[in-house]
Amino acid sequence: MLPSLQSTRNAFISGLLLLAPLGVCVFVINFLITNVGDPASKLFFSSLKIQETPFSKILLSIAAIILVSIAITLFGFLSKYVMGRFIVRFTEALFRKLPFFNSIYKTVKQIIDTFASQKTAVFQKVVMVEFPRKGVYVIGFLTGEAKGEIETKCQTRLLNIFVPTTPNPTSGFLLMLPPEDVTVLDMSIAEGMKLIISGGAVIPEQTTNGTEPAK
Repeated sequence: MLPSLQSTRNAFISGLLLLAPLGVCVFVINFLITNVGDPASKLFFSSLKIQETPFSKILLSIAAIILVSIAITLFGFLSKYVMGRFIVRFTEALFRKLPFFNSIYKTVKQIIDTFASQKTAVFQKVVMVEFPRKGVYVIGFLTGEAKGEIETKCQTRLLNIFVPTTPNPTSGFLLMLPPEDVTVLDMSIAEGMKLIISGGAVIPEQTTNGTEPAK
């Protein structure tokens, strides 16, 4: 018996999701070799009289990437000491004074500092909320509680919920909702992300006896 169109589509999406990490790895490796390895190999090994072949070019690129990685690691170690901290602060001060680049630098640094300061995963639980109106439900991720000025001005406890867009989960909406308006689901973060990326085609099986309100 031939599989139905829906099951074939679900199988294709499942295969695509399984192969996506491999594709990303291949893309990153190709990016490193092309944009880091090739320029760095010319810088490090240009004085060596090596016959250039496709195989030797790849080997030199890999060696150059390793050297760059070692240099970055050493820089990380040096940043813990006085001289290293001085270099980092000097570089930061320089970028902050450059027009256009200062806004890019501040934004990227703020994002990195935010994620680096997290002792737990950014996405804590998969949740379901009514958005953009009553009776319409979306999948989101609990990222924490609203603190500081937001908590003070609202005078109530609010949960930060990130609602990604489909099929691109890198953009979305930040909702701040009271716990009673948030329903925690039993599915894992990975299962919730698959559900969003697939546009609802890949639905995880229910593992427990239902959902519960956020606490």
